[in-house]
Amino acid sequence: MEIVFFVLAGAAVGLAVGITGVGGGSLMTPLLILFGIPYNVAIGTDLLYAAVTKAGGAVAHKRQGTVRWRLVALLAMGSIPASLATTFLLDNVFTTAGDYEALLTHSLGIMLILTSGVLLFKKRIQETSAEDGATKTWVHHHAQAITFVAGILLGVFVTLSSVGAGAFCAALLLVLYPRLPALHVVGTDIAHAVPLTLIAGLGHLLFLGNVDFKLLGCLLIGSLPAVHFGTKLGARLPNTVLQPILASILMVLGVKFAVF
Repeated sequence: MEIVFFVLAGAAVGLAVGITGVGGGSLMTPLLILFGIPYNVAIGTDLLYAAVTKAGGAVAHKRQGTVRWRLVALLAMGSIPASLATTFLLDNVFTTAGDYEALLTHSLGIMLILTSGVLLFKKRIQETSAEDGATKTWVHHHAQAITFVAGILLGVFVTLSSVGAGAFCAALLLVLYPRLPALHVVGTDIAHAVPLTLIAGLGHLLFLGNVDFKLLGCLLIGSLPAVHFGTKLGARLPNTVLQPILASILMVLGVKFAVF
């Protein structure tokens, strides 16, 4: 029964991802935690789950030529070392997983709130990124340096929460590179998310022991076909209604994990 439950959980998240386009990490990790999976195992398992599920998308975008590899490299130069450093600190500063549970919990809450905000104000973010002004000019002139720093922050928080490599990273790219086509933003975001979640997930597996392979297999079995079905179903449903509802749920969960 446990296996069936996790397969169904994977299918539910995969369906939601296909319909709304919202990243699996922001949905899967809270769901697993709410159903009793320890925080550290939920986050570590979800990181490898994300690496596998996003890999197909990265290959597809590579074939379409919608990946800006220079931006992927800039992000990865910051995020990969930051992820490794975060794993090293978790492994060497804390004795047991329980000692860093509060850190994981609050990090997850913060990233869920930020992801929710991005989804709720996506149009405003796009409009603001295209506006002129002294601040915007400064940001655009220093976009590469800011991208590197953003990569560092993503490396830390994705490793701690498994959330942020999707919608939040895409929002950063929209603000920093307003002339970048939307499809290239998505392709670049996914191409960077694959190595980041893989490295972070392997860190949780090899050094922290935070990955449950039975759980991972069940989630993949359920989610992979559900994403495909959800994508077709999403084309017929009003996404402008579904995304705000989902974003509101993420906001409530984010506050719960960040505050309590």
